[in-house]
Amino acid sequence: MAWRGQLSKNIKELRLLMCQSSPASSSARAFVEKNYKELKTLNPKLPILIRECSGVEPQLWARYDLGVEKGIRLEGMTEPQILKALEDLVKAGQSLKA
Repeated sequence: MAWRGQLSKNIKELRLLMCQSSPASSSARAFVEKNYKELKTLNPKLPILIRECSGVEPQLWARYDLGVEKGIRLEGMTEPQILKALEDLVKAGQSLKA
């Protein structure tokens, strides 16, 4: 999983939106609990924003160069699927640079 250390090279900002208590956001909360510390340690200068709002649909957003943003809905995804979605966003950032 070497791509985890490449986040800051391909992404300018990472945002996770979720509800504090809804079942739809439970996987997103688990993802943050298990992965935030490692992602932040590997990418100390990358802004990783966790936004909680009651009733919001869980989403993962990446901002790239020139203000380009891509988002993924996380509802119904498992924690490993969210990790794969993040990897896909990192790869998308690589292709935007090419």
